[in-house]
Amino acid sequence: MEKQPLPTEDDMTGTTESEVSVFTGEESQQALSEPPARAGWNSKIEYFLAQVGFSVGLGNVWRFPYLCHQNGGGAFLLLYVLLMLVVGIPLFFLELAAGQAIRQGSIGVWKFISPRLAGIGYSSCVVCFFVALYYNVILAWSFFYLGNSFQHPLPWIQCPEQGNVTVKECEKSSPTSYFWYRKALDITDSIDDTGSFNPYITCCLLAAWTIVCLGMFKGIKSSVKVMYFSSIFPYVVLFCFLVRGLMLDGASEGIRYMFYPKLEIWGDVQVWRQAATQVFFALGLGFGSIIAYSSYNPRNNNCHRDAFTVSSINFLTSVLATLVVFAVLGFRAKGNVMECVVSNVKELSEQFHNSHVDVSRMPSFNYSVPQSVSLEDYRTWFKQHGANFSGNLTDCDLEKEMQKGVEGTGLAFIAFTEAMSLLPGSPFWSALFFLMLLNLGLSTMFGTMEGILAPLTDRFKTLANNKTKFTIISCIIGFVIGLLFTQRSGNYFVMMFDDYSATLPLIIVVVFETFSVSWLYGADRFLDDIEVMLGWRPSVIYKYLWKYICLLAMLGLLGATGIRMVITRPTYMAWNQEKASEEHLPYPDWALAVLALLIIFAMMPVPVALIHALLQERTKRISREAENGQYSIVSTDDKFETAMTDMTDLDQRNGTADSFS
Repeated sequence: MEKQPLPTEDDMTGTTESEVSVFTGEESQQALSEPPARAGWNSKIEYFLAQVGFSVGLGNVWRFPYLCHQNGGGAFLLLYVLLMLVVGIPLFFLELAAGQAIRQGSIGVWKFISPRLAGIGYSSCVVCFFVALYYNVILAWSFFYLGNSFQHPLPWIQCPEQGNVTVKECEKSSPTSYFWYRKALDITDSIDDTGSFNPYITCCLLAAWTIVCLGMFKGIKSSVKVMYFSSIFPYVVLFCFLVRGLMLDGASEGIRYMFYPKLEIWGDVQVWRQAATQVFFALGLGFGSIIAYSSYNPRNNNCHRDAFTVSSINFLTSVLATLVVFAVLGFRAKGNVMECVVSNVKELSEQFHNSHVDVSRMPSFNYSVPQSVSLEDYRTWFKQHGANFSGNLTDCDLEKEMQKGVEGTGLAFIAFTEAMSLLPGSPFWSALFFLMLLNLGLSTMFGTMEGILAPLTDRFKTLANNKTKFTIISCIIGFVIGLLFTQRSGNYFVMMFDDYSATLPLIIVVVFETFSVSWLYGADRFLDDIEVMLGWRPSVIYKYLWKYICLLAMLGLLGATGIRMVITRPTYMAWNQEKASEEHLPYPDWALAVLALLIIFAMMPVPVALIHALLQERTKRISREAENGQYSIVSTDDKFETAMTDMTDLDQRNGTADSFS
């Protein structure tokens, strides 16, 4: 049953000082328990850089453009904006307000509302740890490519030779694919074949964890100094790439394919699932990092405005990155398609000279000069007469060419590197691009690590008193476990963790968060707390968004994701060395067991903390009954509910603890 709203300031104007202390007693006690290291941000700019740096990550550069192109272009953008307004921003605001009001990390926030909810914070920490393990490996890959960018020509421009013979694996695929799979990863054919450790990636992983450790060992005071560069530099690079990309031949075609609206996708449930998932992860909901960063704010900070500002910057960054990606990929695709046209026209010319061809089927363009034939003229002729000619004539479809390798690591380390190798001064653009990826990843890593360190140091005084040592030890543990991803099969484990270790657990965490605040604690009470904090009351629409729309949307996303995992056996993208091509392989049984354990381990703190809290309450109740020689305690104190009061204490004072047990 929903609690009644808290008394307003007008209701409290006549109260005495002792009565006010009753209202704020729990809050004061909690504030006194905060670790002394929580000094707060030096300026609003630092806070914005931290929040934007965390929410804007690698997914904005390689995940969002792929989803936008595959799911209807402009129609997907509209769907994304709709879901961000009705689900993303309200939940983002909820986490900002909770962290700012209670001034604790994720564990402290949910334990403060009720000890029964402390497991939510611990689950967030576990998921953050899983993400940090594989996310830093991506930074290691960026380090490797950045180091190889300082040479001319770039090592992935052409295939290597062995004894004056081109390596077959490279010849069958492409120089960029060969460099990625064979030189960078030296990948095995399947996840079953683990292989040895990759020494280059191992060294790069050590460098990545060292930088993260140096940026975090003094908390936000040291990490924010790095963020002045790591959060701003990617925007400089994106604008540079946008200006350069718009000047390339094929850029307009790429952007047109990106924004071409396919409204029929609105009827596809999977598109809604993908859009909701992208909103969810783009804002970083459920990680605890948003709560941790906002906990360093002053209590009167306008977190409502922050929610809209950071979300808008995140969305605009995604659109900017998508423009850059498709301008450059449009240039790459146009070049490949024109090579296809020239090759086909040459073959067509040979057929005309060696055989008698019906005059009505002859093209109107000058096939004797293949380089002069436009893509439009060739495709028009091919659609009419191409099927009537023998040989290997193809359609040379620009859109199909753009769809090749445009998701995830395939976009960053294969497609985009190939496009940059075609630009004049390619080493400069390559170094700029991978330095941008490195900075995007670092900002997100700082936020992810803060989502681990802040809650634990707030909860345990020993860790708070030894925060520097705790940070260093955490990074060492992360590096040691991260060696799993530096094996030759490491890329397969990265995909496993990326697809399954965070998705379901984070959705469940956010479902618990939303339900706890809107139903258990009470949406009205939470809005009252925000009103006291900000000096004005947010719109009542948030109450209905939190209680119904957001909660139902998250449950729907959870159901769709779970059903999809059960119905369709999980697969991963493997590289077949003999065929020199990618192929989808099903995860073996032992890998499925690992997937299940990852999800179970991430969610285990929620029921464990609930059971622990219930047992503690029962033990305390029995001890009180034994001391007083009676079965119940009737309190005559006329105490009111206060802002952010522990729900368990309220239940016990009102005699309703049994109803929640």
